[in-house]
Amino acid sequence: MKILVTGATGFLGKFVVAQLIKRNHSVICTHLENEIISNVPWYNDVEWKPFNISNTINSNLFQYFNKPEALIHMAWSGLPNFKSRVHIDDNLLNQEAFIRNLVENGMNNITVTGTCQEYGMQNGQLNENFPTCPETYYAIAKDSLHKLIYQLKTKNSFNFKWVRLFYMYGDGQNEKSLIPQLLKAINNEDSFFNMSGGEQLRDYLHVVETADYLEKIAVQNNVTGTINCCNGKPISVRNLVENI
Repeated sequence: MKILVTGATGFLGKFVVAQLIKRNHSVICTHLENEIISNVPWYNDVEWKPFNISNTINSNLFQYFNKPEALIHMAWSGLPNFKSRVHIDDNLLNQEAFIRNLVENGMNNITVTGTCQEYGMQNGQLNENFPTCPETYYAIAKDSLHKLIYQLKTKNSFNFKWVRLFYMYGDGQNEKSLIPQLLKAINNEDSFFNMSGGEQLRDYLHVVETADYLEKIAVQNNVTGTINCCNGKPISVRNLVENI
């Protein structure tokens, strides 16, 4: 299958593209005009197309990207600052325009990554049918994009999967995140690691497993709509740290 991937050089994107190549898909990746990307191991195994989602979209993007059979859309700027208004003021409209352009010109299989933050501060097992209660600008923008894409479905026929990602970890994660900080302390042979009590339960999934699930979700259309991409087994932050 010919698959268009945005956000290919991001934390998750690098593993998603590697998984797609492993499954013998033909991959088209977007990149910024001046982006340095030759350091990814699969650089020569994909087709690269320069594109900036923040630019005004006037052309037929479906044709520009050589009519891909599916889209895995992960690109999103402004992270990890979840509280920035850029997610509402810029990202939301740009993202909707991008998806709409593809759909209206022929794309019929779309997978977009959302976030567990759309559920807000709800505790316990989170079912896809639960109401969303986003609290950060990032989560509000994602939740709003989700709804806007469903509006597109009222006038256009396409398969749509909205994949809510939970707590990922693994190689390449933001260095200020908990696990990279822990690994740094281990490598430095520190005798003490400063963290909270860590009793809160989270659903953690390694980024390699997340990429595997995302590929499987994207290439099928039997299960569509909102999909929680997670482990399904809660673990306390303390236990996760102790296991590592």
